[in-house]
Amino acid sequence: MTAEPFPPPLAELLALDHRRLDDLFGRFLTAMGAKDTAAETAAIRRFDHALRLHTALEEEHLFPAVPGQKLVAAPGESDRERLFRELRLEHVQIREVSGMMARLLVEKNDVPGARALAGNLARRWDAHTTREEKEAYPLLTDLDPAGEAAVRDALGGQA
Repeated sequence: MTAEPFPPPLAELLALDHRRLDDLFGRFLTAMGAKDTAAETAAIRRFDHALRLHTALEEEHLFPAVPGQKLVAAPGESDRERLFRELRLEHVQIREVSGMMARLLVEKNDVPGARALAGNLARRWDAHTTREEKEAYPLLTDLDPAGEAAVRDALGGQA
């Protein structure tokens, strides 16, 4: 009988997904440097789609909102709840910039406009993923087993 390997820690799987998203955004930056508009458009669309799936997964299973309090501070909010609320707000901001870049390229063919937002998105994304990996992921020690399994399944990790 062969022993099953231990599944990787959830924080490791989430960080690997961040690196996958880094790679997708890097493809956009590479296409931008090459002035390849078709590749830029395809790359930002792939990044935006993957970003939306990743943030939805985190918001549903890892950083849920206090009922009725989406992005507004709840009375007596704990430090953990504040951190998770702030991360959800960062998700909204990052998705908005990414989506705006995709719309500029796809709907308006506004290449200079999309390129002008690239630095903003890169800074926000880098600061956000660093914050999640250093501050939030270490706090994910008491997840609901079904929620953790859903995240692992979505990320392709072992349950």
